[in-house]
Amino acid sequence: MATVVLVGTLDTKGVEYGWLRERLLAAGVEVLVVDAGVVGEPRIEADVPRSEVARAAGADLAGLRAAADRGTAVTAMARGAAASVLRLYEEGRLHAVLAVGGSGGTSIATRAMRELPLAVPKLMVSSMAAGDVSPYVGASDITMMYSVVDIAGVNSVLAPVLANAAHAAAGMAKGFETHRKALLPTELAAGGRPLIAASMAGVTTAGVDAARERLTGLGYEVLVFHVSGAGGRTLESLAGQGLFAGVLDLTLSELADDLVGGILTAGPDRLSAAGRRGTPQVVSLGALDMVKFGPLDTLPHHVRGRDVQVHNPSITVVRTTAEECAELGRRVAAKLRAATGPAEVCVPLRGLSTLGAPGGPYHDPALDEALFAALRAGLSGSAVEVVEYDTDINSPAFGRAAADRLHRLITAGGAPAGRA
Repeated sequence: MATVVLVGTLDTKGVEYGWLRERLLAAGVEVLVVDAGVVGEPRIEADVPRSEVARAAGADLAGLRAAADRGTAVTAMARGAAASVLRLYEEGRLHAVLAVGGSGGTSIATRAMRELPLAVPKLMVSSMAAGDVSPYVGASDITMMYSVVDIAGVNSVLAPVLANAAHAAAGMAKGFETHRKALLPTELAAGGRPLIAASMAGVTTAGVDAARERLTGLGYEVLVFHVSGAGGRTLESLAGQGLFAGVLDLTLSELADDLVGGILTAGPDRLSAAGRRGTPQVVSLGALDMVKFGPLDTLPHHVRGRDVQVHNPSITVVRTTAEECAELGRRVAAKLRAATGPAEVCVPLRGLSTLGAPGGPYHDPALDEALFAALRAGLSGSAVEVVEYDTDINSPAFGRAAADRLHRLITAGGAPAGRA
């Protein structure tokens, strides 16, 4: 039978978890409760008690209580809950996970949820869900549901919210139990077409679309990630899990945002996971001619006065300088030199985006050359081949050429990794 795992602090939210358990049982699923509380006594019995959760984190429950350090306790119990939930999943005893909480409970439960593979149902009912949930969701597929009121007793407002959450979790668990092999990307990668990750922005769409069409014709399934910060982090996370036969990373604007302080950074580890995993990758320099900020009236003072373009009402872009371009070239080169698998760079000499193509406001061969020169110097003497094309990145011929080069890297290594 499908099983929903409840993860929460049963000292502060025991009443709510007891209520949820009854609703889930009535919906026809089994329920396992993981207690991540520390201080007070649990109000309902747990299937995985807090002492076991603490041990899974390498901690001692009595020691956490004695220290009376809430931050340390939450961190430890989050780590232990993650290990406990992952164990239940690997044992085939978890088909969905559901949790309720405020800031602390949400932090604990979503840390556990993020350990689970993509497509395993994860539902978090939280008083924090109406704000910025990116620290909780990360690069995972957690569904966040706003509790409307604080989770402090089941009342006339919270009851229907929790009921909807219970019914949703029960339905997702039943569906996942039945259709697991059709849902998990790892199963799809093992039994279907090899998976390719591709990075894209609006300003590189034409080139990436051409590459995607070529790879699809060669028998791959192409998953496109929008370089929105979250998109890059998700690409890196899945690449680190070995999901892909290859990575076509043609759009790296998140690196520019990370360097200059733009709003769509994916963090300093962008362009790293495929290399660590040894996954074949073909990389280009798409959209490194710009940094993305918010609306024009929010533009930081340190970039005002530069070449600014309003991309849309929510996004303003600023042209990268020669110094920034050179540093980006060095950073890309350093990341690719560290790769343990085959890697190549395709350089579009005539422009890195729709804005940077000939006739566009960011077309500046001297600035682009600062990027190219630093890249060439950084990869000189390495195994990474740099291939230059007398076109811009959105040329269909460029996209097809990059796709063909990735196909050769993959097939030269034998069976595609994405099938393993």
